[in-house]
Amino acid sequence: MRKLCIAFLMASALAGCARQAPLQTTAGLTVVEGSSVLPPPNRGDLTAADRPALIGPLDTIQVDVFTVPELSREMQVDASGRIAMPLAGTIDARGKTAEELASAIDTALRARYVRNPGVTVNIKSSVSQVVTIDGQVVEPGLYPVTNQMTLMRVIASAKGLSEFARQEDVVILRTVGNQRMAGLYNVAAIRRGSYDDPPVFANDVIVVGDSPQRRLFRDFVSLSPLLAGPLIAVLQ
Repeated sequence: MRKLCIAFLMASALAGCARQAPLQTTAGLTVVEGSSVLPPPNRGDLTAADRPALIGPLDTIQVDVFTVPELSREMQVDASGRIAMPLAGTIDARGKTAEELASAIDTALRARYVRNPGVTVNIKSSVSQVVTIDGQVVEPGLYPVTNQMTLMRVIASAKGLSEFARQEDVVILRTVGNQRMAGLYNVAAIRRGSYDDPPVFANDVIVVGDSPQRRLFRDFVSLSPLLAGPLIAVLQ
């Protein structure tokens, strides 16, 4: 009889644990009462805000000169970030947008008495605009950055988290100006909608799981294993 009572109490406790409290509206989450269907997006929701696509070393570009077709060509930016063209000479392309580089080429050609060159530049492939993801993902590596790149999309590009990944311990390392910074994110919280999926930029390094960077936050993680928002710190 005693064993039966203990079994009944354990079953009741487990049943109570299985029943989760309903979602409540918080500062970062608004619960829509009486609605079980997400509204469809409008046209503006389907387009991402533009980010400047910058040219870097070893990128491949297409340069077209309208008034002098002989100068049009596909070329690769050299390792120092420069290109060389007949008449225009050597031009620094690193860190420029396609429009800025076209303007620089146009100016160089006009200086060589080419009237109204009509220069356009298109980036055909980029190896410089990449993000690095390391740690507990299925396929660590370098992945290209697009206008819509976010933390969750980078993880998806890496085929997802590995079996033993710590979802609450995802660090984004970024250099802003000359300052090295780190942000600690909780993938599980992002999936629940507790806060927005953060954007990711070229040259970011994402570390999933245990790492020296994660240890910087170990005290915070031990106090709050389910962060309600991202934690940002400046690295000394």
